[in-house]
Amino acid sequence: MTEKKRFRGRAVKTAGVVLGCALVLGGAGAGWMYWHLDHNIRSVDIDKALGDNRPMRADQVAASPSASASPSASASAEPVEKGVLNILVLGSDSRSGKANKALGGGPSGGARSDTAMVLHLDADRTEATVVSIPRDTLVERPSCPTESGGTTAVAYGVMFNSAYSLGGPVCAVKTVETLTGVRMDHYLEIDFSGFAKLVDALGGVDVTTDQDIDDDLSHLHLEAGEHHLDGKAALAFARTRHGVGDGSDLGRIKLQQQLVKALVGQVSDSGLLTSPTRLYKVADAATGSLTADTGLDSLTELSGLARSLEGLSADAVKTVMMPVVQAPSDANRVVADEPEASDLWKSLR
Repeated sequence: MTEKKRFRGRAVKTAGVVLGCALVLGGAGAGWMYWHLDHNIRSVDIDKALGDNRPMRADQVAASPSASASPSASASAEPVEKGVLNILVLGSDSRSGKANKALGGGPSGGARSDTAMVLHLDADRTEATVVSIPRDTLVERPSCPTESGGTTAVAYGVMFNSAYSLGGPVCAVKTVETLTGVRMDHYLEIDFSGFAKLVDALGGVDVTTDQDIDDDLSHLHLEAGEHHLDGKAALAFARTRHGVGDGSDLGRIKLQQQLVKALVGQVSDSGLLTSPTRLYKVADAATGSLTADTGLDSLTELSGLARSLEGLSADAVKTVMMPVVQAPSDANRVVADEPEASDLWKSLR
C-alpha cells in the first residue's frame, strides 16, 4: 500500500477529523481548546431512555443467534474502537437559530430528519456500509418515551421522518430499530448550519453532475459538469429533490451519497492533518453542531472511533439505499421492498 493510499485510508472518517485536535493541544491555551471542543458536543442518553426492549448488539447476536432481547442486551457495549458497530447518522433540518432559519426557512422550532443513514462498521474496521433510509418511507412508528415521562402512541403507515419530529433522537433511533431489527450502537446528528460550516472549513467540495439541476426550492442551479461548492451550495445539493430525476426523495439520496464520497476525498486531499490551524477550525465546526449519544459525546470517545478507522480505505466504503417500492396507498410514498430490505438489514446484525 502506498503512503498516499494509507493517508486516504486514515482520512475516511467523518467524525475522525476531531482526532487531529491533538496537534493543537500543546502549549498555552491547550486546556481551553480541549474544553471548548469537548463542550461543543450536545449529548442525548438514548440507552437510558429506551431501556432494555431493543435488538441485541451484534456481538450478542453472534454469541447467541436464537436469544431474544433481555436486560443483558443493554449492558455496556464494547469501546468504540472495537467490534462491529451500527451508527445512526441524521441530518436535521432544524429551524432553531438564525443560521438554520437562513439556510432552511420554515417556522421556528420545527425539525425533521432530512437525511438518515445507518453507518455499519465491520469488526476489524476494514469495510463499511452506509445505508440511506428514504425519509418518505411509510413505517410503523413505535411507542416512544417523551421528555415529560409519558409515551407516544404507536402509529402505522406514517412517514419515517415523522419520528424525529415527534420524539427527537430517541424516537428516531427506536423507529430505525423497529424497521430494521438492528441495534443502533451510537447516534450522531448534525444540523443545517453545522453541515454548511463544516464544508466551508474544509475549503468547499468538488462534485460532478451528469444533468442540469434547477431547483428553486433549494435555490440550487447547476449546469451539468464539474462544480466547486461552498457550504451553502453543498447543503442545497444535499437537499435538492425537485431538480433531479423524478423529483422524489430517491434522486436526492443519490446526490447525498455522491456528496459523502466527495467529502471523503476532500478530507483526504486537502492536507488537513498537516495544518493545525485549519484542523482546529474544522473540528470546531464539526463539534459545534453535533449531537451524539452518551457513548460518543466526548473528544476522547470520538478520537477512539477515529483511530479504529485508520485501516479503512475509501474504496472499502459502500453506499446503498434501503430497497423500496412505491407504496400501494400513496404514489408519492415508498415502503420497504421485501424480502430484499430484510436481507440487507440482516447482513448488518
